[in-house]
Amino acid sequence: MIFLDFKLKNDSSKYIQIADYIKERIVDGALRTGDKLPSTRQLSALLKLSRTTIQSAFQLLVDDDFIYSQPGEGYYVSDKDPILRTPSHIQWKHYFNTNGELAKNMDLIKTELPWKKNMISFTSIAPDSSYFDTDALKKSFLDIYSLESNKLLNYGYAKGYQPLIDTLKTYMHSMGIHLKDKDVLITNGFTEGLNLVCNTLTEQGDCILCENPTHHTALKIFMTHGLVPIGIPLSENGLDLQLLEAKIQEHQPKFLYLTPSYHNPTGMVISPQKRVAIINLCKKLNIPILEDGFNEELRFSDIPIRPLMSYSGYGNEVIYIGSFSKILFPGLRLGWVMADHDVIDILESFKRTMTIHTSTLDQAVLYQYMKEGYYDRYLKKVRQHYKEQYQYAVDELKKYIPYKKLYGEGGLHLFIEVQINARQLLEKCYEREVLFLPGDIFHLDDEGKNTLRLGISRVTKSEITEGFKIIGNCLEELL
Repeated sequence: MIFLDFKLKNDSSKYIQIADYIKERIVDGALRTGDKLPSTRQLSALLKLSRTTIQSAFQLLVDDDFIYSQPGEGYYVSDKDPILRTPSHIQWKHYFNTNGELAKNMDLIKTELPWKKNMISFTSIAPDSSYFDTDALKKSFLDIYSLESNKLLNYGYAKGYQPLIDTLKTYMHSMGIHLKDKDVLITNGFTEGLNLVCNTLTEQGDCILCENPTHHTALKIFMTHGLVPIGIPLSENGLDLQLLEAKIQEHQPKFLYLTPSYHNPTGMVISPQKRVAIINLCKKLNIPILEDGFNEELRFSDIPIRPLMSYSGYGNEVIYIGSFSKILFPGLRLGWVMADHDVIDILESFKRTMTIHTSTLDQAVLYQYMKEGYYDRYLKKVRQHYKEQYQYAVDELKKYIPYKKLYGEGGLHLFIEVQINARQLLEKCYEREVLFLPGDIFHLDDEGKNTLRLGISRVTKSEITEGFKIIGNCLEELL
């Protein structure tokens, strides 16, 4: 008898679940044309549900032509052939294009070892949500919504919410950037900003020079646009300017992509002197720069770190892509691009073909949050927290992990070199419920096999100690 294996769930209405169950039995042949269904009274008693619920399910099936009612007799399986009764068998994998396959193959969620409950995971470099100032955000939402509710719930502008644009211009100016002939476009995080640049300013086959290692998401975006990233090896002293010039001369790249502050994954910070030299070199060779403002705000010292764009003066060779995702409310997915106004103009047009606009409500809430001074106060608090977290992690690293090199000066992660293949180490650590990211995913040309990144932003101090002990013990066992 049908319904012996039927179990109610909490994710949808009861009558819909009953109707779906009967549909499945008809489709799989358990119920055939002309079969009589149990009466509403019988099903009501069997399932311990009201007859009204059963009648609603039957009516839904009648509406969809799966069953019909015979007055005075009951309900029967229809002899009609509803579309749902004939499942299709399209082989969708044959439709996947090269971009889709490449994106899937580079999707870390699908290709790397998965997190499991009770594991200590050093894979994430997202901010610690326990430090989010949610009360201030709630107040900002209520304040701006009371002023502009109707406007915020309607379509917005592709370029962005003007008060937030003006706020970000002021913010960038405070970091030493000249605003003449520059403009801002609001984006759905860093990834949309970089995708927009690639969609509008590059052609398939163009070369992009970048640090090696570099941001995995950036590599994925470049490659899915048919671009060719060429890596410039990073030493302990960072970017080699002579090598950079030689690579530019050799490859004639469309762009130079750099993350000058708390570089992902190494955590390196390009010095002011070297930033000036990079700008002068690119001016001389007429090479545009894509500046990734990754964690620009997370400086651990009291001395501000000026973006590369600020050293360009009134020049227009730098496109700056900023994001709040690694420091503040990544769920809002808000970022921005600052560039020459002609660049912003074409990015705006292309954005209309993709997302139309970034959520006006989210933009307005962030604007109000910044306007009230909450953002500056939040930054002061989390800078101190992450500075202490970073120093604690470095101290524990030195105690427990026999590493070969430690790179960088700060940030939300540590990047180290060890004496063995990091994936071999990961397999052993995974057995003991510790997870990290192997460094080869950030490298080009099959390099970085003995490096790894340890995200420290979302783990407790006790987890850092315990996890580092396990990594160290596994490493010593493999040496």
